[in-house]
Order: sequence, then structure tokens, then C-alpha cells
Amino acid sequence: MSVTVTPFFHEQTGTASYIVVDITKRHAVIIDSVLDFEIGSGKISTQFAQKQLDFLKRHDFNLVCVLDTHAHADHLSAANFLKSQTGAYTVIGQGILNVQARFADKLNNHQVADGKFAGFDRLVSEGDIIEFGSSEVHFLHTPGHTDDSMSFVIENNVFVGDTLFMPDGGTARCDFPGGDAGLLWQSIEKIHALPDDTHIWVCHDYQPNGREVDVCTTVGKSKANNIHVGQQSNEQDFIELRNKRDATLAAPTLLYPSLQVNLWGGSLPKQENNGMKYIKIPLTVESKSWRDE
Repeated sequence: MSVTVTPFFHEQTGTASYIVVDITKRHAVIIDSVLDFEIGSGKISTQFAQKQLDFLKRHDFNLVCVLDTHAHADHLSAANFLKSQTGAYTVIGQGILNVQARFADKLNNHQVADGKFAGFDRLVSEGDIIEFGSSEVHFLHTPGHTDDSMSFVIENNVFVGDTLFMPDGGTARCDFPGGDAGLLWQSIEKIHALPDDTHIWVCHDYQPNGREVDVCTTVGKSKANNIHVGQQSNEQDFIELRNKRDATLAAPTLLYPSLQVNLWGGSLPKQENNGMKYIKIPLTVESKSWRDE
């Protein structure tokens, strides 16, 4: 094998980010980067991302690009920060244009998306290939959680974003705009069609039953043991289970902070006329009798 995979786990959000290195030419990519964010104070910092930069510098690796599996709703992407520090380009699936359009009536555009790439340097579709060193990233379109979700195949590894969790964690929710449990089933079937010894690297681990953090399984183990889509499952039962479960889930705590950054390549909102940057939350007033004018 010509690549190594190094996971970095962000405990605050339960997110796994990865540095994948082509060891022959020492070129690297980062997958699903993370900014540190305190929602109570509004403080944003780059400590987690800096650990990854320090790792690259310590081993003399050259960062080629920063890839997001989709526009995450549970953590803020550090893609723009990493780009600013290294010159690496940013990548996400072509479906990001659909996701941006879905939220256009709720969120202000950052005005960083003047061109067709909408704040990212490159948009990819299934079948596209990106080279880093002598290695390649191959792209699979795996919608269902969101319609911009992509999985990245690098040699004997597949980085699945939120499409799949570890076998004891099941699968991602499908109740976001553009989500669809039937599409998720089909996407997982696509991943499960890879060779059984392919390593599956998940984007989140919420440590069911308090077990230790674990972010890697295999296609064979996922097909056999995943609690939502294992060998005893079928499509209709999965759709019913997923829809019933999703109806009970609250919105992610960082939904609107995440989207206001992640929809535009990890760029922070522009300064307003008082010199401050703001994350905004659209309000839905349920009381029809309250007139606040």
C-alpha cells in the first residue's frame, strides 16, 4: 500500500478527521476538517486544525487539498483556515449547489461565492479522480443523509462521512432537507459492494454504551453487523426504521452555526458595520397570538 491514514478525533463534536498521506511522494489530503467552536461565547479557534498542520510539518508532508464529504450540520469546517495556511485547494461534491439553494431563503450568502464553485475550489461528481502524489481519490456519490454527500475511495479505504457509522452505531439521519432514507439505503449498498476487506472510516463516533472511540471498520463487518443495515435487514424495514427514528431527533446543536460556515467552504461570515462577525439563527415563532412588531 502506498498510503497511510491518520485519524484525529474531535471530542467536543464526536468528529473524526483524517490525514491521508501518499508515502512515496509525501503528499497529503485532509478529510472533514474541524474548527473549535464554543456556542455559548461565540469563540472560534483553530487548535484542532493546528494539530493537523503541526503533524504535516513535523513529517514534512505537503498538503494538496482539503475535502469535505458534505456540508456538515454538527461541526464547523476548517477547510478555509487550512487553505489559508498551506495553499491547499478545497473540494466538495457538486450537490453543494443544491444544498445552498435549499437554505437560500434562511441564510445570508457570504458573498464569497461569486463563481460557479460557490466558495469551494473544486466541485466533484461520481467517477471524478483527484491525484495527490502517486495516489488517487475516487469519488462515489452517496446521498441520503444529504444530497451532496460523497464518499472517497483511496486504495483499500473508503471515507463515508455520515452515511454509515460503526456497526453498533447504525446509520445517519435522513430528515434534513434533501435527505431520503431510500437513497441512503442505495448509497450504503454501493459502499457495501466494495471488497469485504475495504476499510470504512466514519466521520462520527458517539461511543454507544460508553465504549472506547472507534472510527474504522470493514465492509465485511458492516454488512454482517451494522444494526440498521446488517445481513438481516431489507430496504423497506430500513426505511421505516430510519423514518421513525428520525421523527424523534432534535435538530443538531450546531446546525445553523455549521451551515453558515460550511455551505461556503469554511469561510466565516463577513464583518458587519460594527466590525463584528455574527452567526445568526432564523427564528420560528409558534404562537400565532403574539404580535411582536
